[in-house]
Amino acid sequence: MELHDRQLVSDAIAFAAVQHRAQPRKGPSEPPYVFHPTQVMLLLWEVGVRDAITLAAAVLHDTIEDTETTADDILQRFGAEVAAVVTEVSDDRSLPKAARKRLQIERAALKSERARLVKLADKVMNLTDMLAGPPPHWSELRRRQYLGWTKCVVDPMRGTHPALEARFDALYGRADPAPWPTDDADVAE
Repeated sequence: MELHDRQLVSDAIAFAAVQHRAQPRKGPSEPPYVFHPTQVMLLLWEVGVRDAITLAAAVLHDTIEDTETTADDILQRFGAEVAAVVTEVSDDRSLPKAARKRLQIERAALKSERARLVKLADKVMNLTDMLAGPPPHWSELRRRQYLGWTKCVVDPMRGTHPALEARFDALYGRADPAPWPTDDADVAE
């Protein structure tokens, strides 16, 4: 990886750490949130992704959704390519949660390759965290539906990266999912 590429990824890590500084990750131990996007980026590196745009976007993938960061902030600091991927993987927080979840399923296969890589790695890490220690305030039904939902998001992206998909499948094989409801009203809160 070229020096400017390493600098881009390093700057993304530093930016994400600042933006997520006050957030804990959901789970029993509530680690600093920035661990999650960093783990997403490291998983991509581990499976052979060396594209700096994808790696930077992986670290920044939750900044628009979960902080005061805007798409324009990402554009100004990291450029159009990174901003495009981060925007593409960001949910529209003005929509109800169930609608956001449904749209992730419906739009998964339509994403760019970079966005699909980030989304796959994110779902692998979310599934890893859910199996290791789900948020204690989530009901059993919500946990199981979440597991089922992750598969609904991943399946349309199959063929993007076999190693990531194999990681997901191995984790999913250990899960006890419930089907994701077809009616938004049946999504457990």
